[in-house]
Amino acid sequence: MREWQSLSHVKWKCKYHVVIVPKYRKKVLMAASVAKLERSSDKLCRQKEV
Repeated sequence: MREWQSLSHVKWKCKYHVVIVPKYRKKVLMAASVAKLERSSDKLCRQKEV
């Protein structure tokens, strides 16, 4: 895969892959895991200024 990808109006470099859990599998995640994931994603977004 190329380092930078582009379209006519934007260029990006993807380093992360986020997976959204479908609604019916939500019960599998424990509350602590969800809270930890939210904190981690918030921290990463602040670091990357997203």
